Order: sequence, then C-alpha cells, then structure tokens
Amino acid sequence: MTAGLPRLVLLGGGHAHLHVLQDLARTPSAVAAAVLVSPHGTLSYSGMVPGVVGGVYAPSACTIPLVRLAAAAGVRYVAAEAVGLDAAGRRVVLADGSSLPYDVLSLDIGGQQDVQALPGAAGHAVFVRPLGAFVQRLASWLGAARPDGPGRVVIGGGAAGFELAMALRRRPLPVALVTGGAQLLAGYPPGVVRRAERALARAGVEVLRSRALSVGPAFVELEGGVRRACEGCLIATGSTAPPWLAGSGLALDSQGFVRTGPTLQSVSHPEVLAAGDVATRVDVDRPRSGVQAVRAGLPLARNLRLLLAGRPLRPYTPPRRTLNLLACGDGRAIMSWGGWSAEGRWAWWWKDHIDRAFVAHHGGPAEAQGLIRAA
Repeated sequence: MTAGLPRLVLLGGGHAHLHVLQDLARTPSAVAAAVLVSPHGTLSYSGMVPGVVGGVYAPSACTIPLVRLAAAAGVRYVAAEAVGLDAAGRRVVLADGSSLPYDVLSLDIGGQQDVQALPGAAGHAVFVRPLGAFVQRLASWLGAARPDGPGRVVIGGGAAGFELAMALRRRPLPVALVTGGAQLLAGYPPGVVRRAERALARAGVEVLRSRALSVGPAFVELEGGVRRACEGCLIATGSTAPPWLAGSGLALDSQGFVRTGPTLQSVSHPEVLAAGDVATRVDVDRPRSGVQAVRAGLPLARNLRLLLAGRPLRPYTPPRRTLNLLACGDGRAIMSWGGWSAEGRWAWWWKDHIDRAFVAHHGGPAEAQGLIRAA
C-alpha cells in the first residue's frame, strides 16, 4: 500500500457491497478516501424484480438507495461505469476516460448479459440485466402488449426465466418460455423441477424445450425452423463476465470471472477482493446466485476492514445448502433446502417477508407501501 492511509475503491453497487457500506457506516475505517463507483445511484433488489414484473410491487418497493448508504458511510459516490482495470498499476478506468487509483479494490459488479450472443436480440429484445435499466423500461415494454396479441416470449430456463414467465402471466399475457433445450431449472433438485413444471402448466405458460436461434421484430426463431410470434422478447439467460476484465491482469477462470480464494482475495492480486457473480472461488464449487452474493457480504466487509488495518484475513466458506424460494406468480412459492422441497402460499408469504425485510434493512421502503395488491 502507499504511504499513509490507504485508498479504498468499491467498484459496483451489488448485494455484497450493501454490507460493506453498512459496516463502514457503523464503524468508519482508517482510509484516506473511500469511493463507491456505480453507474446507478440505486440498486434494484433481484429477489423482488419478478414481483415488479407481475404487478405485485411498485418499482420503488425493491429499490435500495446506494447514494444515501454511501453518504452515511462517509464514502464518496461516483456515478460512472468502469470500462477497464489496470491491476498492476492499481487503477480503475472509467467510461469518461478518467481513472481512479486504489490501494485496496473490492469488486461487486455482478455479471452481465452478452447482447450480441443471440442474433437480433440487441435490437428486438429486452435484457434482464442490468436490473435497474430493466425495471426502468418495464412499464413501457408491458404497455405495448395487446390483450389479444401473441404475448411475450421469455428466453432462459433458469430461476430467472421461470419466475419472470410466471410473473408475466399475472398481467395477464400469453407467455412462452424457451428453455434452450436444457432441462428446466438445471441444478435444482428433481422435486423443485417437478413442482415448477406443474406450476407452469397450471398457469398456462407454453414451454418450448428448444434453442432460440434469433429474435426478430415480432417473432423468435427456434430450432427446426419454428417461429414463435410475439410482441416482445425477454432475455433471462445466465450472466457473463464483463469483457474488460480480460485485459485487467487479474487471474480469471475460463469464463472470464475473477478467481478468488478462501479470503475472497484475487489469487493473483491480494489487494483486490471480489464477491458475487463476478467472482469464482477456486477452493469450493458454488452456483452464482443472489443468495450466495448476499451471504458473502459480511465476510467481504470483515476482510476489507482487516486488509485495510494490515491484519490477517479470515477464510469464508460459502454454505453448501441455502434456502431457495421461487415465486410462482399466483400467490404461491416453491421452497427448497438441499434436496427437500415444498410449495404453498405460506412459502410465498415467507419469501415476501424476507425480501421486504432485506430492502428495509438497507434503507429501502420500510412499510408495505410498495404492495399494489396481494398476490
């Protein structure tokens, strides 16, 4: 580190950095300057976005004020997007051409979606990520649909695709879910998959178990020459690593994500820590999910404080099993813990309570004013 107090840069306004900001607010750290860099001054909490799509919540209900949290923590907020990183020179390069030097860097920028991966999608589809931009576009996107039209197509057979397809049925709109030829909810226990398939059938969601080849202005082209007419396509596929990481000098995995060890430090640059979707642990294999990102928040805050103080960092082992709750859009949710699963209205109530409490805890709406109507 440089002589004197170290400079801390928090790059990204993801779920894990919420804990870091709250930790700094409780106990200010000995840093010369702390900066939060994010293109958006708010965070749309991912767990509640399907509820916004379905009209269960107003957009404000899932909004966490990053700028206010940063101010309370004594952290300067910079509204900018990172486009590069020089790990050797310890500088973050911003879109306007300027750069920010750091002694300690924390990465929580999440993943992103490759808008060029599917031909035609960049011009004719809406992408779920970044969530804030998606939520802002949502009202106009939904308003363009005709009740008697062909409806919407959701591409993505994971948890996001399932929840968003089910949420769109609440509008109500005809919905088709394109799973990409893979099993629905790959990686989930068989019991969860069976419950989700029954929920889709109950809601009348058309499930197309094939791969999308392209997106047009009013259709999605599938394998086998099939064209599914639609008035809008939503891309809810998995995230990819920001391409500018490839030139950063950080050690990356085969997909371009930052390789980190037990202390959340980069395996090549110990002054860089990373959590959430942007990181891959080299010592344990865990799926990328909002739950895991939130769980990493407290260990990240603790180890940043230890690193800034020049003390040994502590290892963190992500939980092997986590509570997962999938909203069905009909007042029910599917709960899983390990290989065990259950479903019901009580599970939706539980999910709703957890999500609201999380947003309120981080400075969002503390009451139920975001609820439009009971699901």
